[in-house]
Amino acid sequence: QVQLVESGGGLVQAGGSLRLSCAASGGTVSNYVLGWFRQAPGKDREFVAAVSRSGAFTYYSGSVKGRFTISRDNAKNTVFLQMNSLEFDDTAVYFCAADRLYSKNWAPPYWGQGTQVTVSS
Repeated sequence: QVQLVESGGGLVQAGGSLRLSCAASGGTVSNYVLGWFRQAPGKDREFVAAVSRSGAFTYYSGSVKGRFTISRDNAKNTVFLQMNSLEFDDTAVYFCAADRLYSKNWAPPYWGQGTQVTVSS
């Protein structure tokens, strides 16, 4: 079973950038699709981005495509989310997630504890 620990959240002004990291452990991490979800206050958790096991394929929600970049380093068992041109509506708790496969309506079984990202307008 894979364990996930996020870091890198914080407070940033609109238009700024942040880079989130998620350290994975337990099992063979390169066997897992890794991704990010977020949950804003009063809203449901929503998909942000995912990266295939090899890193060759990436998937994004429409709201972040072109601004966020997901990547992974399998040698370091880490997935990253580079967030640029941040907007107030990006404010949320960001969760790292993992699953053996990726599919539409992805519902991974493994989750981190979350890291807060706050964008000031």
